[in-house]
Amino acid sequence: MSDVILQLKNITKSFDGKMILNDFNLDIGRNEFVTLLGPSGCGKSTILRIIGGFVRPDKGRVLFEGEDITMLPPEKRNVNTVFQKYSLFPHMSVADNIAFGLKLKKKSSQYIKDKIDYALKLVNLDGYEDREPLSLSGGQQQRVAIARAIVNEPEVLLLDEPLGALDLKLRHEMQRELIKIKKEVGITFLYVTHDQEEALMMSDRIIVMNKGIIQQAGDSKSIYDEPQNAFVADFIGESNIIDGIMVRDCLVNIQGVDFTCVDTGFGENNPVDVVIRPEDLEIVKAGEGYLTGQVISIIFKGAYYEIKVKVDDYEWMIQSVDPAPIGEFVGLTIDPDNIQIMHKPVRDDEEVARDE
Repeated sequence: MSDVILQLKNITKSFDGKMILNDFNLDIGRNEFVTLLGPSGCGKSTILRIIGGFVRPDKGRVLFEGEDITMLPPEKRNVNTVFQKYSLFPHMSVADNIAFGLKLKKKSSQYIKDKIDYALKLVNLDGYEDREPLSLSGGQQQRVAIARAIVNEPEVLLLDEPLGALDLKLRHEMQRELIKIKKEVGITFLYVTHDQEEALMMSDRIIVMNKGIIQQAGDSKSIYDEPQNAFVADFIGESNIIDGIMVRDCLVNIQGVDFTCVDTGFGENNPVDVVIRPEDLEIVKAGEGYLTGQVISIIFKGAYYEIKVKVDDYEWMIQSVDPAPIGEFVGLTIDPDNIQIMHKPVRDDEEVARDE
């Protein structure tokens, strides 16, 4: 990666004897929007706190523009953190909250005023400088917290699930605002979330984690279209994940039926995981597809119907714009390009973990 601004080198961290991160490595490029995505307890927030200086690693180094900052206190690092809890001072006005860090740095009054005006316009709160935080909505309070971080001109902005407390509409609004802010101010964003839709929408690069280990790193499209294991396939969007037997190159057996696919290099007659996205399955007349099953449920989701079809002991999920009556027998077909074959997990962190 060219122009790396931040590096984590061989980071190890335990809490109460439990290993959270073990020999963790990550490079972050200048002006990247990088999202750490994973279930609760996977280590993503610990990484943020280590970068921010709030937690020290047991082993390893944090490098900022090539300089070792592992032992530097938070106030001496050119990074700022925005947490899920806004941590605004209720007795101060919006302007005073934004100016707090600048006053500690003893900046001039005119400099502070200019920065407040700029930040409020950036987060669409122009004219709110005299308001008190408790008079604002949750989304507005979060914008003040972001403005307070940005006026300090950090080269890296750390965001720890900052939208988690907002309702769906506000969260979507703030996602768009963050994308706009990132483009306008030109700083590096490191964002932590467990919301895969949020990560897919906002990120230049997504780091999918489980149990302190990177499962896959890449842009939104590659993460969604080409998951590297069953955990990533299950965590990023909805997936049908079913046991299969790789008969030979470009031929996989699923539920006793041979499907043509495009994957090679899995050997012959080897057990594999087969991943098929619900939107890639097509419902046809019974007897016309690869498989025949019975519709057992249908839910209208607005843009599509979520339909479950039971074939033997497996329930296939299909997303379709056309409904299918419960109880009807239907066929299922799939384009070979949309069948993804992957090796069986070799570590427990690669296993599907829906309940974590």
